[in-house]
Amino acid sequence: MNPLKRLFADQGQAIWLDFVARGFVRDGGLARMAADDDIRGVTSNPAIFEKAIAGSDEYDDALTEAQHAPGRTVMELFEGLAIEDIRDAADVLRPVFDETHGDDGYVSLEVSPYLADDTEGTVAEARRLWKEVARENLMVKVPATDAGIPAIRTLIGDGININVTLLFSQAAYEAVANAYLDGLEALAKAGGDVSKVASVASFFVSRIDSAVDKALDRKIAEANDPDEKAALAALQGKVAIANAKLAYRRSKTLFGDGRFAALEAKGARAQRLLWASTGTKNKAYPDTLYVEELIGPNTVNTVPPATLDAFRDHGKVRASLEENVDEAAATLDRLARAGIDLDAITKTLVEEGVDLFKDAADKLLGAVATRRAGVLGPLLNRQELALGSLAGEVEALAETWRAGGTIRRLWAKDASVWTGADEAKWLGWLDIVVREQANLAAYKALAEEVRREGFTDALVLGMGGSSLGPEVLAETFGRQEGMPRLRIVDSTDPAQILRTEQSVELSKTLFIVASKSGSTLEPNVFRDYFLGRLKEIVGPDKAGRHFVAVTDPGSAMEKAAKADGFRGIFYGEPAIGGRFSVLSAFGLVPAAVMGLDLDALLGTAETMMRACGPDVPPEANPGIRLGLALGAAAKAGRDKVTLVADEEIRDFGAWAEQLIAESTGKNGLGLIPVDGEPLGPPEVYGGDRIFVHLQLEGREDDAHDEAFAALEAAGHPVVRLGLALPSDLVQEFVRFEFATAVAGAVIGINPFDQPDVEASKIKTRELTDAYDRDGALPVETPIWSGPGIELYTDPRNADALAKAGATDLAGWLKAHLDRVGEGDYVALLAYLDRDEHNLDRLSATRLAIRDAKRVATCLGFGPRFLHSTGQAYKGGPDSGVFLQITAEPAKDLAIPGRKATFGTVEAAQARGDFGVLSDRGRRALRVHLKGGDVAVGLARLGESVRRALG
Repeated sequence: MNPLKRLFADQGQAIWLDFVARGFVRDGGLARMAADDDIRGVTSNPAIFEKAIAGSDEYDDALTEAQHAPGRTVMELFEGLAIEDIRDAADVLRPVFDETHGDDGYVSLEVSPYLADDTEGTVAEARRLWKEVARENLMVKVPATDAGIPAIRTLIGDGININVTLLFSQAAYEAVANAYLDGLEALAKAGGDVSKVASVASFFVSRIDSAVDKALDRKIAEANDPDEKAALAALQGKVAIANAKLAYRRSKTLFGDGRFAALEAKGARAQRLLWASTGTKNKAYPDTLYVEELIGPNTVNTVPPATLDAFRDHGKVRASLEENVDEAAATLDRLARAGIDLDAITKTLVEEGVDLFKDAADKLLGAVATRRAGVLGPLLNRQELALGSLAGEVEALAETWRAGGTIRRLWAKDASVWTGADEAKWLGWLDIVVREQANLAAYKALAEEVRREGFTDALVLGMGGSSLGPEVLAETFGRQEGMPRLRIVDSTDPAQILRTEQSVELSKTLFIVASKSGSTLEPNVFRDYFLGRLKEIVGPDKAGRHFVAVTDPGSAMEKAAKADGFRGIFYGEPAIGGRFSVLSAFGLVPAAVMGLDLDALLGTAETMMRACGPDVPPEANPGIRLGLALGAAAKAGRDKVTLVADEEIRDFGAWAEQLIAESTGKNGLGLIPVDGEPLGPPEVYGGDRIFVHLQLEGREDDAHDEAFAALEAAGHPVVRLGLALPSDLVQEFVRFEFATAVAGAVIGINPFDQPDVEASKIKTRELTDAYDRDGALPVETPIWSGPGIELYTDPRNADALAKAGATDLAGWLKAHLDRVGEGDYVALLAYLDRDEHNLDRLSATRLAIRDAKRVATCLGFGPRFLHSTGQAYKGGPDSGVFLQITAEPAKDLAIPGRKATFGTVEAAQARGDFGVLSDRGRRALRVHLKGGDVAVGLARLGESVRRALG
């Protein structure tokens, strides 16, 4: 007879197979083994599923269904596959279950190893799996950890079959057996049928010998006496079997006394010992060792396919389990006398076993995520990282994050991922795309009102996160048929306010006042101005119907909106900071008003959110991996994140610029984003750059491809992000939010505060208060004055510049720019109308500086950048050289209800900004254009900069 069949026929030991795979089950392999080899059960674990899914194409058809459900998590995808396989295997073995009246025919499915230290989580997941598999012959696998044992007691009490895994010590086994008995007693007391419950205790074998043999090798190497060496060597390969035999003796005692007898009278089954880890790991030992030496009645041996084949071929069947039990006890005594603590080893093995299962689960989920990405194809934006010298550090960080479960901790809102401060309060963005589904009806109702009432334009009145996200949507998606054109007001410059006003018909314009706190200066003055204008045009009673507010609950803006009779108030989430708010009401209300398909928008974003989920390990997790790369770049001195995007999606850079700068630039650390700087050849860049390219797929004539290839060849780290359509840009909101949060963790800062932004607000408030009191801003004295231009700075900077002995504008600018060193950046901070002409002139100036100085350059328009890159300029690395540009307004605008005009507010903001730069010891110079002709002043400035650069 086949030796495998003799195990049960002659000795009463069941053989289970430690393997499952879709093709093996569906093609009849398991059924044949059940018939030919008397296989009576199946066990599984993450490592088995990983080999099955990653190592074959058997699951491709099932994974293709992910195309129709891109919002499913990777864990949900895996569980769907696993549950289907477990059900199929259970159905194949159901005849065994029926013939043995529930003694055998079981298939095991493991709870997540990530729950090994979570009793409540283990219980909840085991109950869910039991319900979802819906097979009587399922066994849910639960580890014998300190948290797992009370879970086992609860689950047995629920009437759920349990396979207890990761048992190494006799003491732990006794605790498990008692937990089983406790559970049965609880079930009986509740009126349950204890005869319907089965359990096995998986006692691991070969891993014990592997660990003990290593300890013996060390002892043998240390010993000098040949007899002592021989005695130690004689213990090798003996301890695991001895330990198992003593556990079996203990089992017979535990299930042979009166306590179990009372349960047995009600139909209860004894919990069988199951020998696990029975594949031989030491090639010096017989390949059937852990089967042949552990044969006994009412036990189970679960074997991997290779061991099964070996035993079928040459296995020997005998009643070995109760042979020489006294000698087994003596073996363990000799081990203890040799100074080797078996209890300590088994405790370590449990910890290592949990870690190994977690590692296997990570590999499994990584395989599913990779397959998912392949199946989704263009539905998930592409990411390729060519990191050059950063690659090794990023791989090391990825392994640290994987081994530490840091992604799961991040999703669990564990502030210790960062600094342990208040980070947990600011993580509402993690799954906002799912939770916002509940609010879509209200947004759509507003969109229908806007369409029905014939609004032709919509203006978002906001700053920073409240305006930059909507601006990306407006610029990327464009005007939708039959809906208003969306525009942004985020400047206090009088010329820009007036230009925007003249571009719309106010009586047909809807205003979206967006302010998280409701106390930010700019949205409030925008509201005051345009509400005043609407009152003049449509009357005080109707003006409020042209406004909606987006703000946090209980804010000052909410109160004002109610008082002014706004059409509606939409609430942001207090747990989301402004720069992370684009997929909350702050972005979705403008998106609805401009007529975007919100279901499609959120669905597209959710695809990326799931790809960045807690169950996706770093190597397959796009947001986490990008964040690790950015964090590693910052620590390696490549802290200038140069963003380059194709024309149709170019506006994304301004949003990402704020997110990265305001999140990471603090405590003298951080990343400096560089947006809008034209791409140049490798020789114009220093070693402080990392390049990020957002490109639309399928373009044969992409002008950037060749340039990026050259940068990569020159050793610069390059990140390529590919989008099938411009509308897929919403996925990049998600990717960059994750990446920025992760980069902050790597850098070692809190990415959710902005300590230096408030400083500018305070100084601005002091100046506007002075204006309200005195009717003018405090008088300033220039350090140099010439035709149409004055220069201002603080005494420290003035002293540094005066040493150059400059006599004209170019000389002063040369002295300032000569302070630029390797690894620095130059930022032009323009408090001007952000129109096309001013942008072009200043872009030409920044390019001249970049090419001459070989440094990164930034261009920001105030006060817009104050709520964006301003944080990094003041709180980030002290590597910035700043040239602020202000001008006298050609025409000022009054603000209803306020003494200060827009021109006054802008001037106060510029001075407040410069004051904080000075307080932080930054290298800063202000160029003030007089006379009201900005074009002439910028031309003169540009020419002087070029002269200064030589």
